[in-house]
Amino acid sequence: MLALHPKVIDLVLDRVWTLLDALDNPQNKLSPVIHVAGTNGKGSTQAMIRAGLEHGGAAVHAYTSPHLARFHERIRLAGDLISEETLTAVLDRCYAANDSAPITYFEITTVAALLAFAETAADYTLLEVGLGGRLDATNVVDTPALTIITPVDLDHQQFLGDTLPEIAGEKAGIIKRGVPCIVGPQHDEAMDVIEAVAAKKGAPLLAYGQHWHVASERGRLVYQDETGLLDLPLPKLPGAHQIMNAGAAIAALRALGREEAACEAALTQVYWPARMERLTAGALADRAGTAELWLDGGHNPAAGRALAQSLRALPARPLHLICGMLKTKDISGYLSPLANVADSLTGVSIPGEQSTLDAAQTAAEAAKLGLQATTADSVAEAIDQIVQNAPQARILICGSLYLAGDVMRENVK
Repeated sequence: MLALHPKVIDLVLDRVWTLLDALDNPQNKLSPVIHVAGTNGKGSTQAMIRAGLEHGGAAVHAYTSPHLARFHERIRLAGDLISEETLTAVLDRCYAANDSAPITYFEITTVAALLAFAETAADYTLLEVGLGGRLDATNVVDTPALTIITPVDLDHQQFLGDTLPEIAGEKAGIIKRGVPCIVGPQHDEAMDVIEAVAAKKGAPLLAYGQHWHVASERGRLVYQDETGLLDLPLPKLPGAHQIMNAGAAIAALRALGREEAACEAALTQVYWPARMERLTAGALADRAGTAELWLDGGHNPAAGRALAQSLRALPARPLHLICGMLKTKDISGYLSPLANVADSLTGVSIPGEQSTLDAAQTAAEAAKLGLQATTADSVAEAIDQIVQNAPQARILICGSLYLAGDVMRENVK
């Protein structure tokens, strides 16, 4: 499949439509679809919605990307990760139907997910956009039940545009005529674009700060919309940014007619790995000894700001970063807020990734920001270096979902 198209990313929908048509258009046979786009928070928001829906007994399909440790994580059929047998079968059918025509890896695997969803009974289908929205391979459902746009910020500028309005226009491409759209907190220039697209398409908006509000108060989450106020536990996922993601998830659940119990379950029963996740067991956790070991896959400036805010909220402890990033990311923008809370950074290269930023380059960028910086040949070696000098440290492995996936695989060995 990787050999079918020389470009990893090529944002057009023609190839997807052709393959869907050859497979008798499975996108038209899905259970009610909730389509999620945005720069940050898509996966967390989707995971909370799924937890809320499943609490009420609903069978829920879910599609997300990228995967961390195994490809199967991308496709959840009626609550369970897709089996090896089913995945192999749908991939084979898509490959045969495509008949060697050019198509990207993401496009053909997305079609495989839609085929699996169409042939398995469920009450809802949750689709997370891979990149952008307007030309993303998931944007093939004419009338979803609901669309959601989480916060829009700068990322993937080489594909989506250099400015917030340009990027917001791509994200707003998932808005459909007459379909309600939940909108999380936005910069004004992004919100202006989203509102203009929604008005043109006659899509009702349910926007943060206008139609719903959410905040943490006295160790609780308080959510309010036109139907009333909810006093709920804080989200299980740590970080102040998860308050806003939780608000979008609750707004979605309320729009779908779910009761308070589902909203509470969305916050308390959610699991979404590598988002400010504390690793307490496994090979790498054991290696850290008495040091705290954390993992986060955020990789753009907005994620860096959210991560720094989350770290400031933790009890004081020396913070040492282990960071690996891709060449396509804004490393200075990501590290700048973290440089204000960290004591050091150890740069690593991401194993098996051709587009990895070299460990030495990562360390050099960190040094420019005033961080004490060094390199290591692996995450395990970096942990050893840190705990040798600071056994009570807080260690955060960060910078890329691809690095996070490698860490998750290594930690179970």
